[in-house]
Amino acid sequence: MAITIKTKEEIEILKQGGKILAEVLKEILNLAKPGVSTGFLNERAKKIISARGAKPSFEGYKPSFADKPYPAAICASLNEVVVHGIPSDEIILKDGDILKLDLGVEYKNLFTDAAITIGIGELTDEKKKLISVTKRALEIAIGQAKPGNHIGDIGYAIENYIKSNGFHVIEILVGHGVGYAVHEEPNVPNYGKKGEGPVLKPGMVLAIEPMVALKSKEVQLSKDGFGYEMLDGSLSAHFEHTVVVTDNGAMVLTE
Repeated sequence: MAITIKTKEEIEILKQGGKILAEVLKEILNLAKPGVSTGFLNERAKKIISARGAKPSFEGYKPSFADKPYPAAICASLNEVVVHGIPSDEIILKDGDILKLDLGVEYKNLFTDAAITIGIGELTDEKKKLISVTKRALEIAIGQAKPGNHIGDIGYAIENYIKSNGFHVIEILVGHGVGYAVHEEPNVPNYGKKGEGPVLKPGMVLAIEPMVALKSKEVQLSKDGFGYEMLDGSLSAHFEHTVVVTDNGAMVLTE
């Protein structure tokens, strides 16, 4: 499938959907405390999304690597699980956990995607640094999403910043185009070379999402067939925004 360019009207709808997504994430974050289950967070997210006239885009979505549709509205990935962790009433948040919340929203047939990492209770300095560096990597990457730049410029900026802080980019997990579908062309890797890959043009909508690990970049598919977790059991973090390339640089749609 070719890289698509969204119209001004579509971008306005994506902005509205992105605002709903941001509001839902904020409400869920406020509920994420020690003793709360990730299953509870998922049920709350579904209710809030529905109340705002939107739909969760992950629930029922079948990614290419899976043999069945994803069963929940949110991805709730704890500690060594990087992405696509399935929420459950059996998974109870505890002090010191790192929780990655990833959410997709469908609003008026258009899709946005965002993720955030938070600490539950008290965190060590190492965990705090992992989260703050990953968040900053996303900010730096968004600064590269401007006309005339390349996908490789985004990846290079992420990789360079992450490595300079002593952490590792998880290379097999990448960002992507978004808007007409949950996943579109192009892939947006978190590594790359300046000036390589597709040229960025106004109207391109991208989900940029650094995924960063503490000790290595090797991951494996979780037993549930959806999650990806660190092979060495170490910690990871994940931040994501949906952005549109404009004449004046990137505009974030999910804040």
